[in-house]
Amino acid sequence: MTWRGSTDLKDRIFGALVYLLPLLSAFPFGKFLYAQFPAVGAVLALILSPIAFIYGSLGSFGSLIIFFVLFFAVVRNSRVPNFIRFNTMQALLIDILLYLLGLVIGLLGQGLGTNLILETLFNVVFLGALACCFYSIFQSVLGKYAEIPTISDAAYSQVR
Repeated sequence: MTWRGSTDLKDRIFGALVYLLPLLSAFPFGKFLYAQFPAVGAVLALILSPIAFIYGSLGSFGSLIIFFVLFFAVVRNSRVPNFIRFNTMQALLIDILLYLLGLVIGLLGQGLGTNLILETLFNVVFLGALACCFYSIFQSVLGKYAEIPTISDAAYSQVR
């Protein structure tokens, strides 16, 4: 939806850049796919290396620090355009979902070992996150609001 105002090039770029954070969180889930398609892992590692460097330089709480900075400085800041605030909130929600899925799969993985079910779960989470992020980046570059079921509704409810 673009009814909340027009977006300029700067808003579109910043709206798309925040989706690199959930891509970084989804990167470990692709380990089974990288074994079959090494080029995919190499390209994603190249794209995500600046963000990973920033996370690493902030220490062990880098992701938590960036989460709170984005939430309070962007999402809760009414001076930031609504388009950027919505995309930031949606990217944070995807990131939270990936973190929770990582916890659940980690618990299941201890009982399952390394078998086909665990590999399938990792691939589904990785490909789903990749699809959500690339779709959202593409929509942001076009200046449209990326509508992802349930996640977009939660993002709309958080953005004033």
